[in-house]
Amino acid sequence: MTDIKNAKIAILATDGFEKSELFEPKRQLSEAGAEVVVIAPEAGSIRSWDKTDWGESVDVDLALSDARASDYDALVLPGGQINPDVLRTVPAAVRFVRDAYNAGISIAAICHGPWMLVEAGIIAGRNVTSYHSIKTDVANAGGVWHDAKVVADQGIITSRNPGDLDAFCEKIIEEIGEGRHMRVAA
Repeated sequence: MTDIKNAKIAILATDGFEKSELFEPKRQLSEAGAEVVVIAPEAGSIRSWDKTDWGESVDVDLALSDARASDYDALVLPGGQINPDVLRTVPAAVRFVRDAYNAGISIAAICHGPWMLVEAGIIAGRNVTSYHSIKTDVANAGGVWHDAKVVADQGIITSRNPGDLDAFCEKIIEEIGEGRHMRVAA
């Protein structure tokens, strides 16, 4: 079991992440006492998408090439259409998600973020949710899709959209508290 005050959480994102889906988990998890690290394919900063245009940027704490999934207690995958669509074409990002799964850490994906779970091959047979427009993608990858604020299945946490962020963050904290989740390797 891991107390949130001792937890280290990775947020994996790139340009085009939905602003609230990175900033709000970062804020809530930090306020709960966790160390939150923003990881991206490149060092520097990444820029959000805020509803209809580019929004605020956030500094990248660690380049993906320098990160190891097993160093974290949880991985958060923000959505937005652009962010996960770009990340799923980056082999190191997909490998990082698969490594997080194999290490047994909690993985939380919101909105279009479950595309990364699909690409990493870790969604089959799992109860999940997502933004409604990728429901078919999730189902075609073997996920059992539910229309719910938050769905958790053996440390895989998913939510639909920014309106679900409070429930999403609350469930991340709960799942971290349960400790590592031993799963069949992907």
